[in-house]
Amino acid sequence: MAFDKNYRRQRIKFRIRKKISGTATTPRLAIYRSNKEIYAQLIDDQNGVTLASASSREKSIASSTVNKTEQAKMVGKAIGEKAVSAGLETVCFDRG
Repeated sequence: MAFDKNYRRQRIKFRIRKKISGTATTPRLAIYRSNKEIYAQLIDDQNGVTLASASSREKSIASSTVNKTEQAKMVGKAIGEKAVSAGLETVCFDRG
């Protein structure tokens, strides 16, 4: 039985979410990387809200003409700054 990549990604997500859950003090850091863009979110699963987010589509990052690796570093720095400004010091990494 052949499964498509979306089905595979969904199964990986469910497997990880069984073990990892974000709280208000220790949110889940979810990262998604497509072929063109990268997105990062800090998620409180107990309340079902996104506390902070950053992506390579933001004007400050998208306007710079750098490669995808540098864009990913910029997104990481941006989500870190937003986390610190929101008063968050630790996160739980969602490797899905």
